[in-house]
Amino acid sequence: MKKISITVLLFITTAAAFAQTTLKADPYHSKLGFTITHLGITDITGFFDKFETSITATKSDFSDAVVTMTADVNSINTAVAPRDNHLKSADFFDVAKYPTMTFKSTSVKKSGSNTFKLTGDLTLHGITKPVVLDVTYRGSAKNPAANNAEVAGIQLRGVIRRSDFGIGTKFPAPMLSDEVTIKADGEFAPSK
Repeated sequence: MKKISITVLLFITTAAAFAQTTLKADPYHSKLGFTITHLGITDITGFFDKFETSITATKSDFSDAVVTMTADVNSINTAVAPRDNHLKSADFFDVAKYPTMTFKSTSVKKSGSNTFKLTGDLTLHGITKPVVLDVTYRGSAKNPAANNAEVAGIQLRGVIRRSDFGIGTKFPAPMLSDEVTIKADGEFAPSK
């Protein structure tokens, strides 16, 4: 009887703990990047230096997770200032009109032991389109720099077409690939 009571208490405590959990990406240990091919021969990589990402779930397996991301498009960084300024112009992202990029998931489906298919709506350059991204849970660890808080490593990959979002329409695919690879690495901790 005592053993059953302890089991029931643990179950109730676990269920209560997952009434709603929100994890936020640590900006010091997370990156939101992209790669595009120039002239069919060189990959150019860039990042958005300012972004926020959160994961909210009510189930312990995160099968009902809602992932949201907001990025400051003006923070684009390819390590070449003239190129960054051109990307911010009306030729590409037009940050004066469209300063923010957002993503909100609509479903999460398990695809392997530590992998998921994340479907959601990406809004970029004033256009919203559904995208499907591959997510890998890379494990958890205690972070000694954050009072030994438990953190989770999550990697996201996917491919979008810049033509779907009206970006760089003056630049044909032989000059700049239409396909843009998205790669994000996040270290997530419970929101305070």
